[in-house]
Amino acid sequence: MDTLTRMRAFIAVVEAEGFSAAARKIGRSKALLSKYVRELEDDLGALLLNRTTRQFSLTEAGHTYFRRASEIIREIDSLADSVRESSGDVKGRIKLSAPRTFADAPIGQSLIDFAAAHPAIVLDINLDDRFVDLVEEGFDLAIRIARLENSSLIARRLAPFSVKVCATPALIEKRGAPRRPQDLADLPCIIDTNGRWLSNWPFKGEDGETVTVPVSGPIEVNSPLAARAAALAGLGFAILPDFIAAPEIEAGRLTTLFDDRMPTDAGIFAVYPHRRYLPAKVRVFVDFLVQWFKDERAP
Repeated sequence: MDTLTRMRAFIAVVEAEGFSAAARKIGRSKALLSKYVRELEDDLGALLLNRTTRQFSLTEAGHTYFRRASEIIREIDSLADSVRESSGDVKGRIKLSAPRTFADAPIGQSLIDFAAAHPAIVLDINLDDRFVDLVEEGFDLAIRIARLENSSLIARRLAPFSVKVCATPALIEKRGAPRRPQDLADLPCIIDTNGRWLSNWPFKGEDGETVTVPVSGPIEVNSPLAARAAALAGLGFAILPDFIAAPEIEAGRLTTLFDDRMPTDAGIFAVYPHRRYLPAKVRVFVDFLVQWFKDERAP
């Protein structure tokens, strides 16, 4: 049995966090994966996994080996992709991290459309609102909705992104429209604990500097979809992603406030690590998303 097969088995077990889960995912038996990992340890002369009856953990040597082995396998797969691309045959598996909000919103259709257009590429989507470590956790790329800080990752902008302060027309009529962002401190607000700002909402001040307004209200929830539902129920004012709020705003069920005072420096990005060879499957995927969002914005 060759070393690459054992390496892939070890990586699959670590990424799936167990032999049984890895076996189900890649279609191999648990006993076979255990055999491959044991043979790899014997060949290396080092213990990579601490095993118990219920769980396992990586040893220090295991952590080091997993990181380097993942990089090697990615380079090998990238090289194979480059050769396939030259013959017009792009296929493989893309391991993607994306926020739940992205997949649950209408723009999540972009992932479905890609899978339909490229049946030879398996799209392995992991929905997680945290910023995963792409290299450490073995992801090919991630979609991030944020204002990107300095990073070692390559970022390609897919679309602009903004947030909206929203409320129902009935609530605004009942409580009165706030004249300044600071007035929200005395009004019921819906807190999306999944957002960056929690209960301190940022606005552009009159001098261009950012000012924050402390808010509170009857409901706190870690989902912009639930926050939108609460806003539609008239429970308070909410900050919502533009792509979540847009259908309700267009239908007149929600009204926006302070549009000219909201931060506008964020975007939707595809990010991926620096590599000697960018896998063809990743390039095809990113190019597809760029065109998909461009078509969505076209009049």
